[in-house]
Amino acid sequence: MKRTKPPIVNKQVSPMSGATIQALSALMERAKYASQLGAQYGTDRDLYEALGYPTNITYADYVAHYQRQDIAAGIIDRPVNATWRGEVGIMEAGDDTETALEKAWKQLDDELKLKSKLVRLDKLAGIGNYGVLVLGLDDVKSKEDAAKPVVGKRKLRYVKPLGQDSAKIAKWDTDVASKRYGMPLLYDVSITNAGDDITSEVKVHHSRIIHVVDGLLESEIEGTPRLQTVFNRLMDLEKIVGGDSEMFWRGARPGYQGTVAPDFQITTEMKDDLQDQVDEFDHNLRRMFINEGIDLKALAQQIADPANHVDIQIQMISAVTGIPKRILTGSERGELSSSQDKDEWMAYVQGRREEYVVPNIIRPFIDRCIEYGILPKASTEGYSVKWEDLFSISEKDRVDIGKVRAEALSKYASSPVSEAVMPPEAFLRECMGFDDDKVELILEMQQAFVKEEGLLTPEEEEIIEETPIIPKEKE
Repeated sequence: MKRTKPPIVNKQVSPMSGATIQALSALMERAKYASQLGAQYGTDRDLYEALGYPTNITYADYVAHYQRQDIAAGIIDRPVNATWRGEVGIMEAGDDTETALEKAWKQLDDELKLKSKLVRLDKLAGIGNYGVLVLGLDDVKSKEDAAKPVVGKRKLRYVKPLGQDSAKIAKWDTDVASKRYGMPLLYDVSITNAGDDITSEVKVHHSRIIHVVDGLLESEIEGTPRLQTVFNRLMDLEKIVGGDSEMFWRGARPGYQGTVAPDFQITTEMKDDLQDQVDEFDHNLRRMFINEGIDLKALAQQIADPANHVDIQIQMISAVTGIPKRILTGSERGELSSSQDKDEWMAYVQGRREEYVVPNIIRPFIDRCIEYGILPKASTEGYSVKWEDLFSISEKDRVDIGKVRAEALSKYASSPVSEAVMPPEAFLRECMGFDDDKVELILEMQQAFVKEEGLLTPEEEEIIEETPIIPKEKE
């Protein structure tokens, strides 16, 4: 049969926008880099294929590991929980009284449970390439209204944190003269009703969304997921820990070896009966065997300790993420192996507050609320974010310090030559670690007690009144 060429159909292809070309270019670059992962000796060996590592990791993979793997959840949750620990407030500069902005922030936080929503946003932004916070404003009466830009003063009804899979970018700004050139214009937001599990998509304008990105490199829109660089280590941990449990399950009761006597003839019925007995023994329904002509011997247990192998993986993850091993594994809450580890962890969390959370999450949200009249304007000197002090000592440490000081004070007071060797104010300052204000307060209380008890003569009281508690330094 003679082949005929298919008819030529003239199709009009719409030109791609600059943003679309940019997105396709980025995907091609990722595919090129992914194809080179694990390549050794040219292309003779593919290490990733041999070890079972994926070359392309999707958002669904990150979510699955976060939801099902303990260490993966720790990598995301522990820095976020430490960052947002305690009360988060606003403080306007140069004003000791509570300002209108500070009061309005507290009310908005109470009404919408803002802190918990921002914590979830922080986690979602780290699981994928970005996260968003949808602002539910009072001007939206239908789905179509959500696609319109925000105009005028508005009231904030709710906020909803979403991951990148539930807030996909639908349209980009392609106007080269625009300040938002190359930035998202519209999002396809997926909303799921809790009652019936029905998901509906809504087009949402960028002015109703706070876009949060972590781990920025070239792109301002998509960052690096926090699990990306340790994904192979997470898979290795699953193999080791899962293999350990399987090894114990099989190695603790490895089975039996049966040896049939040379002159014994075993029938099919006897085989079936023996199999039934073995099954019942395995399921704890029988604790003894009754058989003839067959010698059953238990195989040796084969169990190895995986602790060192797990520790290596945890060390690698800790080195990349900056999370100390004890924090990552949850072995001790806030009490690390050394004060240096603790100081480094607190410094990491403090840096995360100042360099990521405040400029990328809190300030964009507050500034947008001020722009829409949800919050009053700040003073000319601006505002700052007030956090709980990370370096304040714990209650346990405070008690321990108190015990040490009490013992030192008891020994000092019990020695008759203590004051001759070191005056009380010097002891309080140098040995007890008190500053001048505390030393002065202690000595004042001591003098007040002596006066009340009538232990001083009028002449001694007069001398004390004229003598400063802490002598002034010589000029």
